[in-house]
Amino acid sequence: MIKKNYGRIVNVSSLAADNGGGRLATVYASAKAGMIGFTKGLAKEVGPQGITVNAVSPGLIVTPFHTKAETGNLESFLPLIPVKRLGTAGEVANLILYLASDDAGFVTGSEFFVTGGQR
Repeated sequence: MIKKNYGRIVNVSSLAADNGGGRLATVYASAKAGMIGFTKGLAKEVGPQGITVNAVSPGLIVTPFHTKAETGNLESFLPLIPVKRLGTAGEVANLILYLASDDAGFVTGSEFFVTGGQR
């Protein structure tokens, strides 16, 4: 990327980086919060070489991981989500596609939440 003077880096973090996660999620939330700091620092470091660096932080997304949640009932989380539904992998992927595109050349060092308003 540096040799080409162009690049797009999109890191995936989590809503847990912002809200601390749930019970027994301290290590996970800390690692994801570290990803946010890494994203912001790296954006400053490689920006002069035409490289953008951003992070996407999903909330509750319908995936095999979340369908095996310890609670066993993802619908119990719906009252915490203002749009009253779980997100889809496609909604996360579409944001990542934008951030990886030429259209996002002035977007860098940012964190984007795909959470249905949950924070």
